[in-house]
Amino acid sequence: MIRPEFVLTPLEMKQADAATIAAGTPGIDLMSRAGRAVADVAERVTARGGRILVVAGPGNNGGDGFVAAWLLAERGYGVSLGLLGNRDRLTGDAAKASRHWTGDIGAAEDLPFHEADLIIDALFGTGLTRNLEGAARLAVERMNMSGQPILAVDLPSGIDGETGSVWGVAVRAARTVTFAARKPCHLLMPGRAHCGPVEVADIGISPETLAATGADLWANQPALWLGALPRPGLASHKYNRGHTLVASGGATRTGAARLAARAALRIGSGLVTVASPPEALGVNAAHLTAVMLRGCDGPEGLHTVLKDERFNALVLGPALGVHANTRAMVAVAVQARRSLVLDADALTSFEGLASELHQAFRHSPTVLTPHSGEFNRLFSGHSDILDPPSKIERVRRAAFYTGAVVVLKGADTVIASPDGRAAINENGTPYLATAGSGDTLSGVIAGLMAQGVHAFEAASAGVWIHAAAGSSFGPGLIAEDLADLLPGTLRELLK
Repeated sequence: MIRPEFVLTPLEMKQADAATIAAGTPGIDLMSRAGRAVADVAERVTARGGRILVVAGPGNNGGDGFVAAWLLAERGYGVSLGLLGNRDRLTGDAAKASRHWTGDIGAAEDLPFHEADLIIDALFGTGLTRNLEGAARLAVERMNMSGQPILAVDLPSGIDGETGSVWGVAVRAARTVTFAARKPCHLLMPGRAHCGPVEVADIGISPETLAATGADLWANQPALWLGALPRPGLASHKYNRGHTLVASGGATRTGAARLAARAALRIGSGLVTVASPPEALGVNAAHLTAVMLRGCDGPEGLHTVLKDERFNALVLGPALGVHANTRAMVAVAVQARRSLVLDADALTSFEGLASELHQAFRHSPTVLTPHSGEFNRLFSGHSDILDPPSKIERVRRAAFYTGAVVVLKGADTVIASPDGRAAINENGTPYLATAGSGDTLSGVIAGLMAQGVHAFEAASAGVWIHAAAGSSFGPGLIAEDLADLLPGTLRELLK
């Protein structure tokens, strides 16, 4: 069975390193394995005898670079090494590693980068905490301007390992080799765009050691939630596969609800009903077939509809309107304690009123699906949630505050649970940036919850499946296509 992939913060990685060393593996051995992994990738992508420039920094990242440099020289490559700072200032394992290098050492910023077949960036790792300046900045700028492929060691220099943000300027790598586990910067934007493909090298830090750090952040991949996906059995029927209710907007605002409803049906909800205000019944009726229709006039109407306990999952928000009535409908849904997905207008209606949602969803399985604008509006005035530089931390705090699973959508969608678990999605496609795409995602998540999938797993699976479906179509994708792409994606997952 494939394990879910841990993503370790720089602090957790440091703890895993320390635990491995304490258990009997010398730090220089870890560095030697890391340098060998870099050399192996460099050899794989560079013709025998090619010219390789290694740019080493003053810390352990530079030590990895020294190891790679002398190994590649032994293997017949023309290797030049440039160091940021003086060799006699190296300490610890980096100083030990540098002793194997017997060739010349130039200034990092002065290397002839345009002459290289490959540049190895071993300047800075996860410990960087300030903008690059002086010789370091010049070295990075000259690497980027050279037009030659760059192999980054652990992460591209200038990228923050925790947040993926850029410290003034950062290397744009063709590929990256990291060790034991990926870090948040490898999945979060803009860091991910600087990394190229990321290869994780085994340097002898066991999965048990990684888990012992208490890591509760994962890459959002099927291994994380595949076991929770519903698989209908011989005795299955539509009534035991859940009944999703999607609230519609007024007569001119009905399409979003229908997109969500069709997605819920396609993902496997046995029954789906659109709850429509009276003035929109005719419009919705003209467009619905397998999806059913029910009259529902505002909060009072929703209260009446939800007396039918067969409605076990609910979508509120898509084109519902930004007003007090929408907030009242959310309150009715919370009181009914059904699985709940809130999106779009159901979130914006609480702009500046997030205090009304404080721990509101702790007794109801709820998923909030804001994009960044909705997230910022919802939590305006809550600096404790909006101020952390880490997107992961912001989403975790929002989840803990509300008691809901929060999906902060974007190129690097982050999903967080109130219990601290979080996942970063990486299979997104820019073709999902189209009207109605988010409404469809709401329906996918609600449809999974209707079938009994827990909120965090439903949100994580929904995000991945939604993105995979969009990617399978590519250019020209519109939201109406997405629901009909779901069966193919599910077939691949479940076969």
